[in-house]
Amino acid sequence: MSDQVIIYHNPRCSKSRAALSLLRNHGVEPEIVEYLKTPPDIKQLKKILLMMKKNPRDIIRKGEKEYKSLKLDNESLDNDSLIKYMVENPILIERPIVVTRKEARLGRPPELVLELF
Repeated sequence: MSDQVIIYHNPRCSKSRAALSLLRNHGVEPEIVEYLKTPPDIKQLKKILLMMKKNPRDIIRKGEKEYKSLKLDNESLDNDSLIKYMVENPILIERPIVVTRKEARLGRPPELVLELF
């Protein structure tokens, strides 16, 4: 990740669009990564989680059919397993996530991304 601001974005998501709009309204033009098309790899997702001070269960979308079909509610699954499933099925990654050089925030609600600036 560069010094640039990155938003892991889904243009179909209202929260993601709102976070992008907030950033732009505050003079920040982020690099937009449509993570459903270009998901982070395992190393990137681990780094993002560390920067957010979160574990995979904090940012996994539990309402997705993949969550149920892969039985990800199984408490015996470790973080590495969950991260692997999230990278292989990026729909499971909550959005939007905004990443700067030092920190990352989940934009739920979208205003939380402004804490980075």
